[in-house]
Amino acid sequence: MKNAFIKNINHEEVISLASQVEVLPGQVVSKTLAQNKAVSITLFAFAKGEEISSHDSSGDAMVTVLEGTGKFKVNGVDYVLKANETLIMPARKPHAVYAEETFKMMLVVVFPQNEE
Repeated sequence: MKNAFIKNINHEEVISLASQVEVLPGQVVSKTLAQNKAVSITLFAFAKGEEISSHDSSGDAMVTVLEGTGKFKVNGVDYVLKANETLIMPARKPHAVYAEETFKMMLVVVFPQNEE
């Protein structure tokens, strides 16, 4: 796929996003689908007990759980999301992800554009 804006995934084919990343023991597996100054789209697969520690982002982050259940902490508040549920984690607010069980998610981050 020459000049594809969305990469690492088949175009013009119906797929399951969850099937595009594999849970591996003791790991957080990620697969970047798009990355530029405006947006980032990444699939993640978390093994049970794995986490991404607290951090923040300059953009709004939208997570959608694809399979299993994920625990998200945003600005000190815990949220538990099941498959097909979505949460927006606002820009510049600390957030973390924890896998109480294996789960998969899609992360879309929309970054601010220069507004001068």
